[in-house]
Amino acid sequence: MRLAWVTDIHLNFLDAAQVQAFCAALRERQPDAVLVGGDIAEADTVEWYLKILAADVQRPIYFVLGNHDFYQGSIPAVRKVMDGLCRAESRLTYLAQAGCIALTPTTGLVGHDGWGDGQWGDYANSTVRLNDHRLIRELSGLDRGELRTRLKRLGDEAAEYLRSVLPLALDAHERVILLTHVPPFVEACWHEGKTADDNWAPFFTCKAVGDVLLDVMGKRVDRQLTVLCGHSHGAGTAQVLPNLTVLTGRAEYGAPEIQRLFDIP
Repeated sequence: MRLAWVTDIHLNFLDAAQVQAFCAALRERQPDAVLVGGDIAEADTVEWYLKILAADVQRPIYFVLGNHDFYQGSIPAVRKVMDGLCRAESRLTYLAQAGCIALTPTTGLVGHDGWGDGQWGDYANSTVRLNDHRLIRELSGLDRGELRTRLKRLGDEAAEYLRSVLPLALDAHERVILLTHVPPFVEACWHEGKTADDNWAPFFTCKAVGDVLLDVMGKRVDRQLTVLCGHSHGAGTAQVLPNLTVLTGRAEYGAPEIQRLFDIP
């Protein structure tokens, strides 16, 4: 089975011809399925672009959402739209609502959006201010303490979901792919060839998810987990445990690319 992985494609930065060219590039690689790691568009357009991908690529598309996908909207509202979309479009699967997908008898797929949960780095003294905190309804108008509480809650939500589905996936498969948007470890949070410092790490890593992965994979040394993430727009690989590898995809606004093709048994 051949998988094509893309992330942070920001299709709303493209014109119609560029979107068609991107879809054509995916088709030319002849994948059996496509993994989309979030930051597809924004709240009012993400459904539209996913429909375009499904119609033009003509392959199953497994996706998670990124922070940009909630801009100008509400997190619960967008997720509700995704639920309805995936019920109507058989080629689309939102992994945060799907449990474990058996790609082959030996390889399973799970995923969740994740979130920069304010737990790695120095949140209290960080000078980083993201558009997330203005443009996403649940994160706007909060003071720093309230914002950190909300971010932690979002990270914990992702972690608890993965704590419930990942062990089941590992029971059933020798190898599992985990698709998420936010790097779960600082050493996997790449930008311009470097990993995140204490200023940026609170908003570009999800410690809650990382802690779950360390715990689960530390107990399952007989299994392999590959994590695919993005968010930081820098490419890199982190070998966190002998059986836990994290690949981070690069991205540039206006120039979406195919990160990697995987041929899985």
